[in-house]
Amino acid sequence: MVLESIARIIKIQLPAYLKRLPLPESITGFAKLTVSEWLRLLPLLGVLALLGYLMIRPFLPKKKLQKDSLINLKIQKENPKVVNEIDIEDLKSTNACYCRCWRSKTFPVCDKSHIKHNELTGDNVGPLILKKKVS
Repeated sequence: MVLESIARIIKIQLPAYLKRLPLPESITGFAKLTVSEWLRLLPLLGVLALLGYLMIRPFLPKKKLQKDSLINLKIQKENPKVVNEIDIEDLKSTNACYCRCWRSKTFPVCDKSHIKHNELTGDNVGPLILKKKVS
């Protein structure tokens, strides 16, 4: 049943549709088409544009990681994440994490926004961790 319907469309309805289209004999004939004739050509032109795009799509450049948006360009690039620990005696809390990716919504305090940034860009930036020495 499905194949019969497809065969009917290809053998009967498509040729009949194409015969009714107002295709001019030359390129200059397109300028003489009326608005209603252009509207009748619109579905065919849309299908042809879609088919053309699908044919050239494999040759278009692929979307790559956003390497141009890296923040950390050279510090400890061999590590999966750069984390520095600094002991400071007079911290009010035991430790504090400060943002170095500039993406934190609570900047300067780290809110772990660097995790998403690293996944999107391939970067390896991490927080600055300040630790109070335990006596």
